[in-house]
Amino acid sequence: MGEPVSVVDGLALLRAAAAARYPDVQPELPARSRGVIALFEENCTVCMLCARECPAWCIHLESHKEPVPPTHEGGRPRTRNVLDRFAIDFALCLYCGICVEVCPFDALFWSPEFAYAATDPADLVHERDRLREWMWTVPAPPPWDEGAGPAPEEPG
Repeated sequence: MGEPVSVVDGLALLRAAAAARYPDVQPELPARSRGVIALFEENCTVCMLCARECPAWCIHLESHKEPVPPTHEGGRPRTRNVLDRFAIDFALCLYCGICVEVCPFDALFWSPEFAYAATDPADLVHERDRLREWMWTVPAPPPWDEGAGPAPEEPG
């Protein structure tokens, strides 16, 4: 064991250095820890809210428009945005979470992944395929508190 670090109510707390075990033993992270931003591409409508609200301007989006045929006779043809590129420059990212909060279609999530270091800052620009890989590491939302009433938008 290590040396006593502090004394609380007469009890000495002993602990080893946390970094000493890291490569061999993954640390237990708090349930709501922020590691990296994951993209659920199917939900992205390329509304650009995440890129516009980002204080660091680290989100890069590119899209094109595709025609959508009318769904019924007499309807007019419409267009929809199709995502071509979604990239986040984690060398610039502030990890503030504004992009996750403003996304109206739940396309961005926090993943607890944190081991994505690089020696070259250019390698910290992650494209949509890498962001998609992290989507599968996003934990399930925490359960509702016991005794909490239904959400206002849910039917009674």
